[in-house]
Amino acid sequence: MLTISSNEVTRSLAFDNPWWEGGLEATPEVHKLRRFYFDTFEELALNWDVRRSVILMGPRRVGKTVMLQQFIRDLLINAFDPKAILFASVDTPVYSGLRLDQIIDLYEQDTGIDKNARRVIIFDEIQYLKDWEVSLKVLTDRYPNTRFIASGSAAAALKLKSQESGAGRFTDFILPPLTFAEFIDFRGKADLMVVADVSDAEGTKNDKAQPYTNDIEALNAEFQLYLNFGGYPEAVLNPEIQKNVQRYLGRDIIDKVLLRDLPTLYGIQDVQELNRLFTVLAYHTGQEISYDKLSQSSGVAKNTIKKYLEYLQAAFLIMIVKRVDQNGKTFKRMVNFKVYLTNPSMRAALFGPIDSDHEAMGAVVETAIFSQWFHSPIIDDLYYARWKKGQQDYEVDIVCLASSFKPVWAVEIKWSDRYVTHVREMKGLVEFIKNNPELRSVRATTKTETLDEQLLFDSVNIDLNPSAEYCYILGRNTSASRSRHQADLGLTD
Repeated sequence: MLTISSNEVTRSLAFDNPWWEGGLEATPEVHKLRRFYFDTFEELALNWDVRRSVILMGPRRVGKTVMLQQFIRDLLINAFDPKAILFASVDTPVYSGLRLDQIIDLYEQDTGIDKNARRVIIFDEIQYLKDWEVSLKVLTDRYPNTRFIASGSAAAALKLKSQESGAGRFTDFILPPLTFAEFIDFRGKADLMVVADVSDAEGTKNDKAQPYTNDIEALNAEFQLYLNFGGYPEAVLNPEIQKNVQRYLGRDIIDKVLLRDLPTLYGIQDVQELNRLFTVLAYHTGQEISYDKLSQSSGVAKNTIKKYLEYLQAAFLIMIVKRVDQNGKTFKRMVNFKVYLTNPSMRAALFGPIDSDHEAMGAVVETAIFSQWFHSPIIDDLYYARWKKGQQDYEVDIVCLASSFKPVWAVEIKWSDRYVTHVREMKGLVEFIKNNPELRSVRATTKTETLDEQLLFDSVNIDLNPSAEYCYILGRNTSASRSRHQADLGLTD
């Protein structure tokens, strides 16, 4: 059988690592704008006190490779030995059939680097290498002075194998789509928000010291852009992609995730069936569904749907949110549930942009707000409430349960100002307050209106924020709390 020569592999390594010979000057320029998570990632990756490898994972097109390039430039700027940095994208055909240790052997031969020196070795798109987790764990033990970073977009395979085989040796680091706060920062529109200190991720006021806007119309205009393409850093920075998100991003999601990543990793045979299901889910993001309804609308069998939902969730494409009743009690069987896209602009990438008056606007706004929690430590504590009383259906969009499984706060999301003066028309929230007087915080969102004083209903204060403002608060707080969470835990099993 013909094999790729070691000389070809060595040439590829030298081409992908130009800093070996040229240093910082030979390193390609990258975007100067950085994700809010960069500093935490860098601190974690360069922790020399504990022998761990970092598994960087997240959806496609959220900036993982750019963050790695920025990381490499930081190393070079801080006088790290250029030959002590290796970057290898292991899904490149030239590395086909090679083990990780073989790549390292060729790297050491080519550079002459001391294997006992402090080194940083990055393997990109590692999920396509068979048994990568076993090899990486061995390498982590073998080279105590080398910090390994493995990255990839097929989060399902990465996370599963990281947890199974890398316990005690791997630390997972999730990079989510852009939050709305990051989007505003990338757009150079930070002056739209007056920022003060905020403590908790739910956005509860701290002596009214929370971010707020003095120009809600301008903020809503930015929010509209965020809904249509804002989850993808390259779309924010490239006007050409903004003009046609369906062409540049929609096809990428379909072709690379649904038609390549998931089928390759899970042996899915009928990729068109998976495509149909995801299309239905994306179109109906934020709406309550059931296995029966999904089966009818997508034409996919119920047992198959359950497997596909697991794959799509593990690939960071969707979030599944469970239902509670009017008292915050969970159900033994998950018959009805909600599915949200993890990135609100994914809908526009598939079906085209929406405007402020589009019939899907309410659901997409809800998706955007929920997606800010996608990477938060409290994501597993979030539910929606739905119940029937007489002939009337009631619903509350977001309910947070404490460790005692009692509701601690609730949020009703609206893209309308009507409810500022018609609070009782928020029937679900009103009934939920009556049933759960112990709620610590209750909030409703609007389109443009807010109040200096809270709404008061049956002695319960209802905080009000415009949806865009609230989305910014959440994006800012959850990214900060996630960074603190990962930094404080430092290294997790």
